[in-house]
Amino acid sequence: MSKQKVAIITGAGRGIGAATAKLFARNGYAVCINYKSDEKSASQVAKSISADGGQCITVQADVSFESDVERLFTTVDKVLGTVTVLVNNAGILKKQSRLEDMTAERINSILTNNVTSYFLCCREAVKRMSTQRDGSGGVIVNVSSAAARSGSPNEYIDYAASKGAIDTLTKGLSLEVAAEGIRVNCVRPGLIYTDMHADGGEPERIERLKHVIPMQRGGQSGEVAEAIYWLACEKSSFSTGNFLDLAGGL
Repeated sequence: MSKQKVAIITGAGRGIGAATAKLFARNGYAVCINYKSDEKSASQVAKSISADGGQCITVQADVSFESDVERLFTTVDKVLGTVTVLVNNAGILKKQSRLEDMTAERINSILTNNVTSYFLCCREAVKRMSTQRDGSGGVIVNVSSAAARSGSPNEYIDYAASKGAIDTLTKGLSLEVAAEGIRVNCVRPGLIYTDMHADGGEPERIERLKHVIPMQRGGQSGEVAEAIYWLACEKSSFSTGNFLDLAGGL
């Protein structure tokens, strides 16, 4: 009997996370839909998966808190089984601002939510996946951003810096656990149609900027989800420490 494939997807109540959860479920994974506060959206994702015959649970956890991360993974252990794929997707964005107007509170909030959370979730996943700890291996896919390359001047350089940290985490961790049966890769979405732009204060940001994208359009959450799934599945079995840019040519 083959081992149950189990995926934990953080920030899976909307946008890229929601599309990813649905795609993994369609491909036979038991999925944990993690959410921070929007229970309604997470429940809607779960209902959609269940309606298609998939298996899933929703788990509230603020993954920037160590105790919440530990509870998240312990819950999955008990209800679904040992995680085989972790998709680190949860993150926040603050209102557009220049650096000179940013407070320490804002900067620290961005770094804690966007960086510390990934480190903590990776830690718990590695503990369960590593063959050095009697695990069976696994895959981690981190969601970074094209902002890590552009720097997002005059808008979100704190967010961009946090995603730069995720790029470095991806490379370092991939080398650290490559001989332990764990692959670690990363996707870097560009201008994608999600609610996050509203969080930054400009819901129509993609419409303003799409003319600078070589493909002349913004991306869709489902397109990013497909890339995440490819990095997680056996079709990319020789890939680790690598990055897929999904930015329409930018």
